[in-house]
Amino acid sequence: MIWPDQKPYYSLNCYYNQLFGQKTYKIALDIGLTCPNRDGTLDYRGCIFCSSSGSGDFATPSASTHEKQLDTAKGLLQKKYEGQHYIAYFQAFTNTYGPIDYLRTTYRSIIQRPDILGLSIATRPDCLSKDILDLLKELVQVKPVWVELGLQSIHEKTSSFIRRCYPLEVFDHAVQSLHAINIKVVVHLIAGLPTETDTEFLESVAYVNRSQVHGIKFQLLQVLRNTDLGSLYTEKPFRLLTLDGYANLIVTAIANINPNMVVHRITGDAPKEDLIAPLWSLNKRGVLNKIHQCFKDRELWQGKLLENNERRPEHDR
Repeated sequence: MIWPDQKPYYSLNCYYNQLFGQKTYKIALDIGLTCPNRDGTLDYRGCIFCSSSGSGDFATPSASTHEKQLDTAKGLLQKKYEGQHYIAYFQAFTNTYGPIDYLRTTYRSIIQRPDILGLSIATRPDCLSKDILDLLKELVQVKPVWVELGLQSIHEKTSSFIRRCYPLEVFDHAVQSLHAINIKVVVHLIAGLPTETDTEFLESVAYVNRSQVHGIKFQLLQVLRNTDLGSLYTEKPFRLLTLDGYANLIVTAIANINPNMVVHRITGDAPKEDLIAPLWSLNKRGVLNKIHQCFKDRELWQGKLLENNERRPEHDR
């Protein structure tokens, strides 16, 4: 099975083209927030793999205004690509963890721009208060809104290792609350965590598939300098996935998810100067080519290994 963009899975590019009828790009933003895992509410250290930028390594620095961040990023994109329409991606740190008035002003000022077609908001499942849900409900009446939740794994031993600092039931409740207000949910999972087998990673994939969320993001575990994970790896290196191993694992994962779930990402980026391992991941084009070749060699595509490929409810597509 091949999707309209000739990929064996339902890619984000394909979804945007269907939704908006045109090429659409995400612009990563940093709006100067923090995280309960960093400000002492839950911990001071952050998640074990998280960089000092709160996973917003490619966001324009928050020292500039939000408008200037958008315009700077647009200028860079327009040098390489065609297209004039964008999704504002609030990527750095926890983007529902701040004063409600500040969040409302910030989100509304950006969603009302004619060149912005929607908002994608990265946050934690435990940072979705009633006030935040009410704000999201307001925003989705204006333009599409996606909320990205960093689950990473369903397994408690992994949650403890990575210092996620919330139980699985909090994630479940967040998904239900967001579905109730017609917000599309995107879930992040990390492949190759040292506490997990490939089978356990696939158990997380199956759990997310059953939750009937809109989309999924697959991230290769990348060990970065100036993180606690980097320190652990430097002191005592642990097993990391090979390129072949990662490609096979991601292909198996995608073959086991509903064909209507949007695959927002199948690998990840890391700043070259910060990456300790695996170094093969720096060649992103090579990684993507390997995964696509693996689909072809194994004669697999999204949903092929599912027993029941029934379509999901329209509200979550």
